[in-house]
Amino acid sequence: MRMQAVAKLPEGQGREAAGALPEWDLSDLYPGPDSEALARDLAQLAADADAFRQRYQGRLAELSGAALRGAIETYERLQENIGRIMSYASLLHAGNLADSEIGRFYQTMQERTNTVSTTLLFFTLELNRLEDADLEAQLEDPALAHYRPWLRDTRAFRPHQLSDEIEKLLHEKYVAGRAAWVRLFDETIADLRFPFRGKELTESEALDLLSDGDPDVRHEAAVSIGEVLGKNTRTFALITNTLAKDKEIEDRWRHFPRPISSRNLANFVEDEVVDALIAAIRTSYPRLSHRYYKLKAAWFGLEELAFWDRNAPLPEQEKRTISWSEAKETVLSAYSAFSLEMAAVGGRFFTGQWIDAPVRPGKASGAFAHPTVPSAHPYLLLNYQGKVRDVMTLAHELGHGVHQLLANRQGYLMADTPLTLAETASVFGEMLTFRALLARETDPQRRKIMLAAKVEDMLNTAVRQIAFVTFEQRVHDERREAELTPDRLAEIWLDVQRESLGPGLRLDGLYRHYWCYIPHFIHTPFYVYAYAFGDCLVNSLYAVYEDAHLGFSERYLEMLRAGGTLRHRELLAPFGLDAADPAFWSKGLSVIAGFIDELERLG
Repeated sequence: MRMQAVAKLPEGQGREAAGALPEWDLSDLYPGPDSEALARDLAQLAADADAFRQRYQGRLAELSGAALRGAIETYERLQENIGRIMSYASLLHAGNLADSEIGRFYQTMQERTNTVSTTLLFFTLELNRLEDADLEAQLEDPALAHYRPWLRDTRAFRPHQLSDEIEKLLHEKYVAGRAAWVRLFDETIADLRFPFRGKELTESEALDLLSDGDPDVRHEAAVSIGEVLGKNTRTFALITNTLAKDKEIEDRWRHFPRPISSRNLANFVEDEVVDALIAAIRTSYPRLSHRYYKLKAAWFGLEELAFWDRNAPLPEQEKRTISWSEAKETVLSAYSAFSLEMAAVGGRFFTGQWIDAPVRPGKASGAFAHPTVPSAHPYLLLNYQGKVRDVMTLAHELGHGVHQLLANRQGYLMADTPLTLAETASVFGEMLTFRALLARETDPQRRKIMLAAKVEDMLNTAVRQIAFVTFEQRVHDERREAELTPDRLAEIWLDVQRESLGPGLRLDGLYRHYWCYIPHFIHTPFYVYAYAFGDCLVNSLYAVYEDAHLGFSERYLEMLRAGGTLRHRELLAPFGLDAADPAFWSKGLSVIAGFIDELERLG
């Protein structure tokens, strides 16, 4: 999933110039919130969960391998039913966060399904209490071996599992705790309006103006964003502090040594691999972001750029609206050149009404791909406004969607991949699209503009995300001692941003409040390093592709089909790559440095 700001068109051109935009049809999940199908599923789910508990609780150790497989299959079906209900509720909510009735429905579904999942909680807790030798004896039955990857991943959390009573309490209180604070953040952001030249803009529309070709527009938008966020900074600080303290309490009870450790375990990536990634990118700031933004400032005839000019188009860049139909053709043709199967899978999103593209008041900002459940299909949310970045966002989210569809054959319990690998297909889709466009561009000036846009996107994906995770590390570390004031949060934000972006950018004034709107800090703490992981991985993966096309696409699609059944070492081995190799990250970062080298040569 990717949440990002994308460029806005000049007033009066935007959505009309981009052409008719698709909206998703959620009826493949349920006909409506009041439908008989949904009511029936909720009632049946509760009854089936009770029957499951009565049949299996306290008996897992005595089951044969085949009987345990039968239990897991039933558990998987129940979990998929929960997933279908909550996928529908969350997508409906994302479509209009400002609608109080939809918000009420979303909360009700969370509470109803939480009751069911609490009933089912005993199953994984009891599985983790099985002795290794006993479980291995059960796994000797070929019938159970299918679920070995899921059992491996479930039991990875054994050292951090608490008593059944505490686990049940934490699970049941989630809807009135963490989930409620996340909802408060989402709905607060959705309700914000940013004054701009007599209009009241949504967050997506206001952030998009920071990529406008007119410097006065960028400046005015930046001031409006900063002022509105500043007026709400106490609310965002309270949410941030509360969730960080909530995490600290749970981490302490579960004996995680560092705030990031639980995320690393969930991603099934070793602490030292993540530490090496973060260190490699922070060490590379001077040769990447510092160098690029000094170069960009020189293109504008300046010593340094104001923060609102970070994503400014280059002075020579032509203003052009890219229609939805052209964006679709651009991405699918790039996918097709790599793999006809990949393009065919991607094409289903357009024919099946699985994409919601327009900007609407109340709609969730940014973009994401929601996998829903294997018995249905993923959905994509975009805020499309016709710029090159919007096309790249489409390529990114479609990559997620293709990955999710291909992995569905693994079933609900094993289709999902860790976040680090989930970003591989999305970033690879972007790279395919960019390389296809670059290959057919012969004009040096246009090539320079394309390279600059790609470098900025890669810096946003790698450098900026590592600055984000550095911000999170410092905030969570300090929160273990005391609550952070809005001013202290702003100080940390400015410190890590200045370190990462360098002397070519002037980060001051109202920029101090821009930490407030980053949703990943709230939704999924420490998620963001997955983008940098994916970017470096894809850079290395694409180098392998360039060296040897033959058979690569088949191996790549098999990697996607594996879903969550394999760990990163196993997935990358067919390509001769190893993320644990210290040189791995440097190889990926050298691709960004090479693009900057070419930009310096182009002048």
